[in-house]
Amino acid sequence: MKRSVATRLLVAGGTAALAGAVALAAPSLQASAAAVGSATGYASQNGGTTGGNGGTTVRATTGTAIHTALCTRASGSTPITIEVEGTINHGNTTKVSGDSCNTAADKIELKEISNVTIIGVGSGAIFDQLGIHIRDSSNIIIQNVTVRNVKKSGSPTSNGGDAIGMESTVRNVWVDHVNLEASGGEDAGYDGLFDMKDNTQYVTLSYAKLSNSGRGGLIGSSETDTTNGYVTFHHNLYTNIDSRTPLLRGGIAHIYNNSYVSLNESGINSRAGAKAKVENNYFKNSMNVLGTFYTDAAGYWQASGNILDNVTWSAADSETNPAGPSMPSNTTVSIPYSYSLDNAACVPALVAATAGANTGIKTSNGSCSSQTPTTSPTTSPTTTPTTAPTTAPTTAPTTSAPSGTNLSIGAGADGSSKASGTSYGNVIDASTSTYWSPSGTTGYVSVKWSAAKSVSRIIIRDGSGVSTWQVKNADTGAVLKTGTGTPGTISFTSTSLKKITFEILTASTTPKITEFETYAS
Repeated sequence: MKRSVATRLLVAGGTAALAGAVALAAPSLQASAAAVGSATGYASQNGGTTGGNGGTTVRATTGTAIHTALCTRASGSTPITIEVEGTINHGNTTKVSGDSCNTAADKIELKEISNVTIIGVGSGAIFDQLGIHIRDSSNIIIQNVTVRNVKKSGSPTSNGGDAIGMESTVRNVWVDHVNLEASGGEDAGYDGLFDMKDNTQYVTLSYAKLSNSGRGGLIGSSETDTTNGYVTFHHNLYTNIDSRTPLLRGGIAHIYNNSYVSLNESGINSRAGAKAKVENNYFKNSMNVLGTFYTDAAGYWQASGNILDNVTWSAADSETNPAGPSMPSNTTVSIPYSYSLDNAACVPALVAATAGANTGIKTSNGSCSSQTPTTSPTTSPTTTPTTAPTTAPTTAPTTSAPSGTNLSIGAGADGSSKASGTSYGNVIDASTSTYWSPSGTTGYVSVKWSAAKSVSRIIIRDGSGVSTWQVKNADTGAVLKTGTGTPGTISFTSTSLKKITFEILTASTTPKITEFETYAS
């Protein structure tokens, strides 16, 4: 017989840190609409996640209209933002054919495509009994929508019972400020709320509400499906979930500042060699919130700053290895991006104020308070939202006169795209009369060397049109600095690297970079 150990208000794993169609031919369609905010966590890595930023914006009030918008693009990678309002269900969702899509009638199908944003606007967007399926796709943003009561058995069925499901070589997905809801477990016909399998990587779920389900979500469909990972979960609210918050098989997950209430059987289930960094979360009235469960294939975790409020634990056996009651770490996990941790004690109130759809896309300011973005989702498809970063960036410094040796001279350069008549090499030619611009309003340019260089300062010449930006160690994906406005001189901790990237996250017009200078000090 298993024994239970109750733990009340325990700081675990270390000390807590204080109308029916899209008007596709309408002349009022606008360019450069975007999701509110910028991708965080692992979705900000691997080149970043920008969705349909820089493309046209259309309005959809049916599932068929969503599919039509995807299928009438110039190509499967042409950027598009689809603003959704109303209830999307089986009755208004049909298969649409085209060269730039591969859709189905029983789900919202994002298959073999890229550069898409789906964002709820106006009075809200509800996907009722209709799941969102992402397959063989990349650079997808889903924001400010509700997906509810998706079934794999009974009637009607959709998406294998997953509210949002990803599979088969999926890269860079950001799901933000959504409600994912079920009305029971597997015996009632439901499966996971947020599932990833078969080589899905660089995903972030942020400011979401997941509720009333037998299964919160998995990463990896079996003990041998370990090609998934690099997933971030932050500032989410899980309530009345039996298990899988998430279930992690292989790969790495970063799980911080989430609020968990009533995890009925188990919570974060790390198995089959997976590694989870679990920081400053609040667990309340729950059981087995962290460990390896229902398998003898061990997983690992690094835990710190978490609060356990009335948490119970099962006894260990051959298929049960709970981390409790004090949740000591059994591995270390390195995170390549910058982030701010809220005190775990404030997480329940903070997440209640910020998570979910139709809450104003509020985010944490990193100090236990919420902040409202510059622009909320638009109520008109002809209005372009302003994209604001989800964390407060540093103030852009002014351009100073260069000192020391410009390491960019004689180096190589590449980037994400280039506008006609511009070149990556123009940013390292010591001439301000030539320049590089991306093919859209966002993109990145990099300087690279055959051997590692120590760099602690860069100068971005001109920089006109840039609104928000970041500097990244392209070797590791780590963010070295973020900022707003004209970049100028940017200093950061000295870093040894072979490639450094300047990435334009948002821009008021097509940006222009004349020189990308790099210095050791």
